[in-house]
Amino acid sequence: MREITEFLDQLAGGDEKAAQGLMDLVYLELRQLAQAKLAQEGPGHTLQPTALVHEAWMRLVGSGQKDWKSRRYFFGACAEAMRRILVESARRKHRLKHGGDRERVELEDFSQEQPLDTIDMLSLDEALAKLASEDESKAEIVRLRFFAGLTLDQVAETLELSPATIDRHWAYARAFLFHEIQGRGEAGAPKEI
Repeated sequence: MREITEFLDQLAGGDEKAAQGLMDLVYLELRQLAQAKLAQEGPGHTLQPTALVHEAWMRLVGSGQKDWKSRRYFFGACAEAMRRILVESARRKHRLKHGGDRERVELEDFSQEQPLDTIDMLSLDEALAKLASEDESKAEIVRLRFFAGLTLDQVAETLELSPATIDRHWAYARAFLFHEIQGRGEAGAPKEI
């Protein structure tokens, strides 16, 4: 993690080569995270893990902001970029011109009526926005855990809080999001949250 901070400092100082070094350092981890997040999406999505990582990276590095101050801000920015991309993708899929709420069913799977284990990204985004309006620090923990894939210990280190505090806030945030998503009668409550 120390190398990440060094690359962030170099990038903030205007060293354009630091962006490539940072990408080399975090690429595999970001791709594994993207692959895990996309595995939770429903069938028929067209976004691939590599595309998600590259889109998030282009939003981060191409945004002009290169002064992330610390790992905390960088991972927060990564989590936010991935969240926005997944939410935008979910919104595109729900537009009427894209079939609205229709679901693609493969012919060979038609006879197998199994419930899909997916996450409703739009409901999650709405619930996360409501949590952020009430308590931004708890929403940041969710973004780091769910979208950036950090462990509780890594979140504690990144936010410079005790693991016990992060554990309490995480438990509260999970319960809050579950209540918000289930309270609207939505299926697809995140299993990881």
